[in-house]
Amino acid sequence: MWRVPWTLVARAARGPRRWGYPGKGPCTRQGSGSSAPRSGSTIFALSSGQGRCGIAVIRTSGPASGHALRSLTAPRDLPPARSACLRLLRDPCSGEPLDRALVLWFPGPQSFTGEDCAEFHVHGGPAVVSGVLQALGRVPGLRPAEAGEFTRRAFAHGKLSLTEVEGLADLIHAETEAQRRQALRQLDGELGHLCRGWAETLTKALAHVEAYIDFGEDDNLEEGVLERADSQVQELEVALGTHLRDARRGQRLRSGAHVVVAGPPNAGRKPVSIVSSEPGTTRDVLETPVDLAGFPALLSDTAGLREGIGPVEQEGVRRARKRLEQADLILAVLDASDLASPSSCNFLDMVVSPAGAESPNGNRQRLLLVLNKSDLLPPGDPDPSPDLPPHLLLSCLTGEGLDSLLEALRKELAAVCGDPSTGPPLLTRARHQHHLQCCLDALGHYKQAKDVSLAAEALRVARGHLAHLTGGGGTEEILDIIFQDFCVGK
Repeated sequence: MWRVPWTLVARAARGPRRWGYPGKGPCTRQGSGSSAPRSGSTIFALSSGQGRCGIAVIRTSGPASGHALRSLTAPRDLPPARSACLRLLRDPCSGEPLDRALVLWFPGPQSFTGEDCAEFHVHGGPAVVSGVLQALGRVPGLRPAEAGEFTRRAFAHGKLSLTEVEGLADLIHAETEAQRRQALRQLDGELGHLCRGWAETLTKALAHVEAYIDFGEDDNLEEGVLERADSQVQELEVALGTHLRDARRGQRLRSGAHVVVAGPPNAGRKPVSIVSSEPGTTRDVLETPVDLAGFPALLSDTAGLREGIGPVEQEGVRRARKRLEQADLILAVLDASDLASPSSCNFLDMVVSPAGAESPNGNRQRLLLVLNKSDLLPPGDPDPSPDLPPHLLLSCLTGEGLDSLLEALRKELAAVCGDPSTGPPLLTRARHQHHLQCCLDALGHYKQAKDVSLAAEALRVARGHLAHLTGGGGTEEILDIIFQDFCVGK
């Protein structure tokens, strides 16, 4: 660790003192770095789903929201804040009645976007929705919203951090229970709170280093300032390393774990594609997203693994083996009534045994061995081969053993994706991994620095990456990519 005395010349070259960081830290929501909404513009959009429905919600945000609400409900005054009122909506130009609807008024900054907002809860027929949207378009100062613009305004006004924005997007797109739980945790700000705590630790460490730079030659500087900074950095390194070693669980939970079904030809029975009893008739990889025991998964059903006879079947087997290499979990299926056959023995040697072996990095590929067609086994013979690795018995014909298989899949996927109900917040995007890794690398530069000024700069770089993770100083290009996940009206 560096302990080079600081000189007056180096202090002058560094420029004005920067320690202390008055004002807001890097992870505070205000001043997040997002561009402000177009000056004076008020947006409107349908916020509920398209198509016929009982109720459709149309939302506005911006300084002209109150005028828009008055225009469609004239001559009535604005309703009390955050209280639903029944009003007759009329076209502001022709005065033609449009619908009888509930309206709500949310004066800023106590609203989702931080601006004045209004909501129209109208009947969900296409003609009603179209009529109200056209009427709003005729109100001066209003324009249709762009995709994600409501949420972007909430971010710009400090209502949401960038990680909470991502949690909101994930909640909208959640299709499984596990995804919903994880998205809610992120929307509640758990990851953002964690990053803000880390940023405070870095701020204290940086303040100690800067204090040493400015006052190290004074007698009144207490002892152990640099040692405290070292201790704080070391604790933060441990915390960052723990989160970065999550084996991409959060990303798998968000996008789906890759589960590959493999086995010798005709080990299964489900007619997903056109198959026959003739081996080799399934020649391609069939993929479908599924909800497995509450976890998202991309299920890939592969061609039967054997030495292909023709070039087309050989290509199918090659693709199957490639999928096995990429799998997060292998569902290995064997015919329980045909375990002694050459194809079954070859599959055990080629797929099952290597998956149980430890790789050079200390990891093992997860595999569930399933013996299908248990209904063909002789009565009173519950386990046809006790010498096999741990396995499950299943009959796709009768459904016996299916509950046990689903429970085993749930446990395996919880290990692969992480359990969103417990433990620390998960890193759900590559962007999170990138900034935390860059922060950890900067802390490594801090420890290796031979000069106090370089050490302080390393802490500033580390602190900046935490700020970018939660949205502080984010570039327009990154923000555009994140907000394009939202639909118009959100």
